Amino acid sequence: MTAESPKRPPTPRSGATSLRLNRASRLAQSRDFARVRQQGQRLVLGCLIANWNRLPDGAVPKLGVVTSKKIGGAVQRSRARRLLRESFRQHQHEFVQPVELVLVARNSIAGKTFAAVEKDFLAALNRAKLLKN
Repeated sequence: MTAESPKRPPTPRSGATSLRLNRASRLAQSRDFARVRQQGQRLVLGCLIANWNRLPDGAVPKLGVVTSKKIGGAVQRSRARRLLRESFRQHQHEFVQPVELVLVARNSIAGKTFAAVEKDFLAALNRAKLLKN
C-alpha cells in the first residue's frame, strides 16, 4: 500500500489576487526602515505603531516589522511579528494607494489573539485613511 501525498491547496486562478507575502513585499534594509520612520507619517493605536510612506501607483505595498526585547523573550517577539505580518498579508490588496509600512509592536501585543491584533491593525489603517472602504 502506498502513502498518499498530502493535498495541496488549489492554486489561485489567473483572475484571483495572490495573498502571498514574497520578498518584494518586505522591507529588509535598515536604511529603508529609517527612511519610512523619518520621512513618513506615524500613528499610535492599540498594540502597534504604524509608520508609512505612500508609494507611486502600480508599486507593491511593502511591510517591515519591529519588535523590541521589551515585549518579552524570543518566542513572544516572533509571535508578535507573525501576527502583524499575517494581518498585513490578509489585507495587502485593500490599500487605497501602495505604501511602505513599518509596524512597531508595543508591549500590549503580548498575549493578544490574532483577532485582537487584526482589529488594532485595521483600526489604525482606517484612521490613517490608507484602506478602501
